[in-house]
Amino acid sequence: MKKNLPSPLTILLFVVILAALATWLIPAGKYDTLTYDSEQQVFVVQKSESTVTLPYAQSTLDSLGIRIPLTNFSSGQIRKPVSVPGSYVQLERNSQSFIDILQAPLKGVIDSVDVVLFILVIGGFIHLFNESGALVSGLTALSLRMKGKESWLIIILTFLFSFAGASYGMAEEGLVFYAVMVPLFLRAGYDLLVPVAVIFGGTQLGTLSSFTNPFSTIIASNAAGINWTDGLVQRLILFAVTTAVTIIYIVRYAQKVKRNPEASIVYQTDGLKPSITESTATDDHTGSIGRKNTLLLLVFLATFLTMIGGVIWLHWWLLEMSTLFLSASILVAFIQRISEKKFIHTFVQGAESMLAVALIVGTARGVSIVLSDGNIADTIIYNATQATAGLPPVLFIISLLLVFIVFTLFIASSSGMAVLTMPIMGSMATLMDIPGREIVNAYLYGMGIMGFLTPTGLILPSLALVNVSLKAWIKFITPLLLILLGICIISLIIGIYL
Repeated sequence: MKKNLPSPLTILLFVVILAALATWLIPAGKYDTLTYDSEQQVFVVQKSESTVTLPYAQSTLDSLGIRIPLTNFSSGQIRKPVSVPGSYVQLERNSQSFIDILQAPLKGVIDSVDVVLFILVIGGFIHLFNESGALVSGLTALSLRMKGKESWLIIILTFLFSFAGASYGMAEEGLVFYAVMVPLFLRAGYDLLVPVAVIFGGTQLGTLSSFTNPFSTIIASNAAGINWTDGLVQRLILFAVTTAVTIIYIVRYAQKVKRNPEASIVYQTDGLKPSITESTATDDHTGSIGRKNTLLLLVFLATFLTMIGGVIWLHWWLLEMSTLFLSASILVAFIQRISEKKFIHTFVQGAESMLAVALIVGTARGVSIVLSDGNIADTIIYNATQATAGLPPVLFIISLLLVFIVFTLFIASSSGMAVLTMPIMGSMATLMDIPGREIVNAYLYGMGIMGFLTPTGLILPSLALVNVSLKAWIKFITPLLLILLGICIISLIIGIYL
């Protein structure tokens, strides 16, 4: 009898409990944090027992050891509180109770309500569109045209998702594409791991090799006091190498499953062979889509292109993207000429289907809330910096990579990790005569690698969308992660001597 891991929500609740237990064992402590008050145009330093207002000037940042250009605050590039180097103090223990554990997922949903809303609106839009039949018609026609060339779908799409993650930070937006990619890859004869590897794996790979991602590379470089273009060529090379390796890995697995469905890790772990055998059945379809379905598919494509363009050029985020998909849902209903009652019923049904995914996202945020409320997140960072200080450069940079891998288990937000750690790590780089770009790279590589596995990230929502277990994903992705880890270590070692 196969033993599977618990459900995603259960795993996350277990992580919340572990985080709460850690607040009883790890001493509490905190760094002072600096934020910019745009209304008063002053800096506000939050200390453990007081709040201090300081002039909005570069000299203020220099005096605090924060090597971030002043304009990065007024322009909105730095929005979250920045840790002040050398300001760590121990605090009275604030151990999290049983009530705090129960409240953590609820606080997490409240704190991430914009993401939750985006997911629910996506669910409504996708379900409404699926009911039109246009998606099935379009995918069937595409499958017929791509027959015998399905590997190119993996190559092209993995590259595009990786590029989107590395260039502008695609993450939550990738959840939208599962409704399209799952049936497409199943029709090609692949299993459910392939769309997860292409969509989630591609965007997560972009985190590892981010070259212009404003939510990781640029914020982290600014917080470390270096120009984000420092190390750009190195990151572009790593992007090319890691993307090529990942594409080869996914294509080889997909072809193996197509030749022998019983070789599927999903089948071996979760027993989901029927999904594969059904997908290989040949449909009696001429490839004709029809005028109405063509119009609906154009609306569908235009919605995604508008979302991507809005994020890149108009600085849209979750509220704007949610508005876009709600508007697109209304347009689809208008083209189909369905009644108001049916529209509302279908849209709500779709939102309901995504409720579990939304709860997973909120619960994951609850882990960070427990660590923050228990005042141990900064203690972990402080002890990690103390443990790595004084090591030879090669050992230091490898240790730092491992530190960020561990940190990512608890802090999945790339921008949050950057402002918490980079001011401190940047100061250490100066003292140890290590290029600041390699500190940023260690952060990117660590978050990129562990992001494939951490339950506080997007892997659990992604797996929930395709009904694949975490156990199957771990078995699939582990060999690739070991290869990527080796590539990243070599890159860091070369980087500190350049």
